[in-house]
Amino acid sequence: MSSESTGAVTDGTAADGAAFKGRSGLVRIWHASGYSLAGLKATYRGEAAFRQLVLLNLLLIPLAMLLDVSRVERAVLIAVVFLGLIVELLNSAIEATVDRISLELHPLSKQAKDMGSAAQLLVLCLIGLVWTVILIP
Repeated sequence: MSSESTGAVTDGTAADGAAFKGRSGLVRIWHASGYSLAGLKATYRGEAAFRQLVLLNLLLIPLAMLLDVSRVERAVLIAVVFLGLIVELLNSAIEATVDRISLELHPLSKQAKDMGSAAQLLVLCLIGLVWTVILIP
């Protein structure tokens, strides 16, 4: 099936998004890293929960390094606290997107924000569970 018969546009026009992705290779990675750092900075400045999780990471990661556990267990202990940061970044992105669309109270907006919050609650429970299972014999 040709692109004409499917209606697909593959010549770099806006229809396939390529026109908006002008960079490639190392230049793209460099710019993407800058965007990622800007996202971390914005989240740190604007979200108290993210700052609290950064503090938790600053406490638990060195503690994980000091504990008498296997390398795999240490990696899991560290990974789950990083997961808390990742979920909070995604939760904050959902909240920002919903607020960008409209500050009007709407059941779907509330639902989206509540789901992001629920994801964060579950990852916090996961952190507690993993640390407990590994540290309590």
